[in-house]
Amino acid sequence: MSQENVDLVRGIYDSFASGDVPAVLASFDPEIVWNEAENFPYADGNPYVGPQAVVDGVFARLGSEWEYWNLDIEEILDAGDRAIAVGRYHAKNKETGKVINAQFTHFWTIRDGKATRFQQYADTAQASKAVETD
Repeated sequence: MSQENVDLVRGIYDSFASGDVPAVLASFDPEIVWNEAENFPYADGNPYVGPQAVVDGVFARLGSEWEYWNLDIEEILDAGDRAIAVGRYHAKNKETGKVINAQFTHFWTIRDGKATRFQQYADTAQASKAVETD
């Protein structure tokens, strides 16, 4: 089961990278609980419950506020009913033109082949500074 969970999470990232949001959402449980890192710009809606809440509160904002938001996945670790992704965000804010190259760790909980929980840990200082206008 664990390798299947790693493959599921890798597929989520691959789909996100190619812009296939419907495939990303198909990997989510209907009651997914999504939490952005404390003090991250999008933590204001924590917890996001359900795929549409994630789209509205996180994905749509990423798309509208950032010129690009790329994830460089360094590894995905098998942790039983969880998968842990480690990597870096590479992004450029549209309004400020500031870029980030920030560490992250994502904890995914998987049940019955669907992502049921997501917890982000990230360099919140870089993201916050990137959205601040001087």
